[in-house]
Amino acid sequence: MTDNTRKLFGTDGVRGVANVFPMTGEVALQLGRALAYVIKYGPGRHRIVVGKDTRLSGYLLEYAIVAGICSMGVDALLLGPLPTPGIAFITSSMRADAGVVISASHNPYQDNGIKFFSGNGFKLPDELESQIEKLMTNPEVEEVRPIATEIGQAFRLDDARGRYISFLKSTFPKEMELDGLKIVVDCAHGATYRVAPEVFGELGAEVIPLGVRPNGRNINRMCGATHPQTMATLVKRHKADLGIAFDGDGDRVIMVDSEGRIVDGDRVMAICARDMLRRERLRRKTVVGTVMSNLGLEVALKGMGARLLRAPVGDRYVVEAMLKGGYNLGGEQSGHVVFLDQTTTGDGILTALRLLAVMLRENRPLAELARVMETYPQELINVRVNERKDLKTLAPARQAIQAAEKQLGDKGRLLVRYSGTELLLRIMTEGEDSQMIKQVAQDLAQTLGALLN
Repeated sequence: MTDNTRKLFGTDGVRGVANVFPMTGEVALQLGRALAYVIKYGPGRHRIVVGKDTRLSGYLLEYAIVAGICSMGVDALLLGPLPTPGIAFITSSMRADAGVVISASHNPYQDNGIKFFSGNGFKLPDELESQIEKLMTNPEVEEVRPIATEIGQAFRLDDARGRYISFLKSTFPKEMELDGLKIVVDCAHGATYRVAPEVFGELGAEVIPLGVRPNGRNINRMCGATHPQTMATLVKRHKADLGIAFDGDGDRVIMVDSEGRIVDGDRVMAICARDMLRRERLRRKTVVGTVMSNLGLEVALKGMGARLLRAPVGDRYVVEAMLKGGYNLGGEQSGHVVFLDQTTTGDGILTALRLLAVMLRENRPLAELARVMETYPQELINVRVNERKDLKTLAPARQAIQAAEKQLGDKGRLLVRYSGTELLLRIMTEGEDSQMIKQVAQDLAQTLGALLN
C-alpha cells in the first residue's frame, strides 16, 4: 500500500512537469545521490543503470541524476532510450546494484518522471523510496562525498538494445515463427521505437511501423496505447491481422484485432490465463488484477475454474501481490501485464509475444480469442483537482459517495481514488445498466469536482 510519509514519490516514482519542481535537475541530482548512498554497501565498485524514453527533457534529468550518482562514488551505466522493462532486464542481467528509468510513461512530452529498480529488476518498495526521499536533504549524505579516484564514472552501454532484443526473442517458442502475419506496430514515438519493429520483424512478421519517428515532443501524441484509434484505422486499411500499440515507455500494450476492435489488458489476461490453465502453467489457478479490473474478467476466470485476486491500482502492487502469493500472471486493464516466469515488471513487447504464441498454438485469430470474456459496461471520469484532500474526512464527499453506492446497489460497483501520477480524482462505475452507471458517475463527478476545487 502507499506510504503516506512520501511527498515526492507516487505510485510509479516521481512525476511532474519537466524543469518545474519536483522534476528539476536539482531534485534529480539529489535523487541520484540518495539512491547511490542507499545501495553503496560492501566492497568494490558499485553500478547503477540509467535509461530513459524519448522526451526532450530526458537529457536534462539524465545528466543530473548521473552527476548525483557519480558524486557518491558509484558508477553509472547509460543505456539511452530503452523501454522500462528493458532497463529492468539490463539492471538484473548486468548484476548492477540498481536501475533508474527517466520517463513519464503515457503522459504528454512536457512531463517527465524518475523511478527506480532494485538490482533484481523489481521496483523499489515504498519503504525504500521513503528512505531515499528522507536522505535527499540529510547532511549525513553530504558529509561522505568521495574525492580523487573514488569519484564515480559514467559509461555508455552501446549494446543494451541488442541484449534486450535477444532476451525478448528467447521468450518466444523456438518452434514458432511469425511468417505470414501482417502486424501494425505503434511505438508512440517512445522508447520502443527501435526495439519493437526489430523483434517482430526478426521473428518473421510483416511489420507496418507507426510512431517510430520521435523528436522529443511527439511522444504519445495521438498514437500509442492511449490513442489506439490511429493504429486501428491502419490495421483495416492494410488488411493486417492485428495491431499492437505501446505507451511511451513500453511497459504496457493495447491491441486491436483485424476489424480494429480494442483488446485491452483484461482480455489479454483472460486469453493467456486460459492458455496457461490448459497447459497447467497458471500457478495456483489465480490471476492478480486490480480494483479497476472489469467484472467480466472475474466472471470469465471463474468459468475456467480460476479466480481473480484484486490488488490496489498500480503494477507495482500487482507484482507485490504476485510475489506474496506465488502467482505468475497479473496485470491491469490499461495493458500492464506481468508474466513473472519471464520478467519482473510489465513488458508490452513480451506480452504481445505471449498472445501471438497463443494465436499460433490454437490457430485462431485474435478476434476469436477475444471472445473469451464479456465486458461489463464501465464509466471512467477524471476530475482535475488542486490537491488530494482526504475524502474520508470530508463529510459532503463521503455522503455523496455513499449515495452513489446505494444507487448502484447489488448490480453495480463504484471506485473513487486519486491518481498516483497526476492531480486527478478518478471515478469509475461498473454494472449491467450502462445508462445508469454513466449517470451515477457524471453526477458524482460534478458533486466532488465542486467540493474539491
